[in-house]
Amino acid sequence: MIDGVKITKLKQIFDERGKVMHMMRSDSEVFKHFGEIYFSTSYPGVVKAWHRHKEMTLNYAVIFGEIKFVLFDDRKNSPTKGQIQELFISPHNYVLVSVPPMIWNGFKCIGINESIVANCADVPHKANEIDRKHPTDKYIPYNWNIELK
Repeated sequence: MIDGVKITKLKQIFDERGKVMHMMRSDSEVFKHFGEIYFSTSYPGVVKAWHRHKEMTLNYAVIFGEIKFVLFDDRKNSPTKGQIQELFISPHNYVLVSVPPMIWNGFKCIGINESIVANCADVPHKANEIDRKHPTDKYIPYNWNIELK
């Protein structure tokens, strides 16, 4: 587990009409303040990586489909510097992943359906507070392909 990343099990309430999927409350341990909420969709096999925010804390939940969410810690004084963390997130593994600033992250849509990822960020998006790298950049020691063992 990368230092500072928090995973919170989320509640889904089902009845004969459908379900309610909780994501974030103002009294949650991980809630700081409201910046913006947005949804990111991706098609099967698509990788959206790598990026890190200088100020924003991400709070991701997958409301439809499945993703492989990957984090890489290169923070200078972090106890988990150099570590990779993989998470498989979907409505079947319905969690909120809170990612503090300065951790590289990205995700790949897995399965056969488009995925919908919700982010309840603590600051509004600003183009100058994000760093980006190509998904295959060798700086981050990760291969997005499926490796059978």
